[in-house]
Amino acid sequence: MASAAVFNAVKARLAANWSRCPIIALNSITEAPEPAWVAVLFPIATEEQKSIGAPGQNIFREAGVIRLVLAIPRGAEIAPWLAWMDELRSLFRAKHFEQVRTYEASPAVLDDRNDDGPLWLLTSAVEYDADFLG
Repeated sequence: MASAAVFNAVKARLAANWSRCPIIALNSITEAPEPAWVAVLFPIATEEQKSIGAPGQNIFREAGVIRLVLAIPRGAEIAPWLAWMDELRSLFRAKHFEQVRTYEASPAVLDDRNDDGPLWLLTSAVEYDADFLG
């Protein structure tokens, strides 16, 4: 899981720049909206100390992955939704916002892992890091 600062920065960037469909907050719904929605997950994050000898001013670098999920209706034509996913990827590819730096954003995977019951999930992984003082 990402730190609160990274989580909030990513959430704010998405909310300010995405209006095509609802953004689903983690652990907030019991029934997904139709026809499509976006969620942001943080499947992995680590922290490493980058400097020593300056108490309170040492650099700690969090690094991890932002997972963008675009849930679409099962059976829908894929091409238009891939364009939406490309917009999401562009929103986070090689950006610097607040203290978060992002890098590459993987293309959506298209295989049997996309199938999730009544939904088809398009996903992208975006590498990030962020520095904190401590």
